[in-house]
Amino acid sequence: MRIKTMIIIIVTVLLTIVIMQNTDTVPFKFLFAKFYASKLSVMLIVAVVSFIVGVMVGRPGRPKYIPGQVQDADPNKKQPDTLSDEDREYIS
Repeated sequence: MRIKTMIIIIVTVLLTIVIMQNTDTVPFKFLFAKFYASKLSVMLIVAVVSFIVGVMVGRPGRPKYIPGQVQDADPNKKQPDTLSDEDREYIS
């Protein structure tokens, strides 16, 4: 098992333990509203939203197109020979 998988499992188990120990209802203030909710539901919502944000931020993005930058469509195409005869003679 990879270390990343093991860390994810450990964090998930610890998060589950903490969430299950906090099931009582408490008042929450959000901007101008005051409501009662269980700590379990609030902590679960925060954990899920944090996970989604982390996945969105951590995933690799698509390569951006930069105007004026030419990308070669054929990777097997030979590169132009830029060495002069004198350079080739020196290398040999």
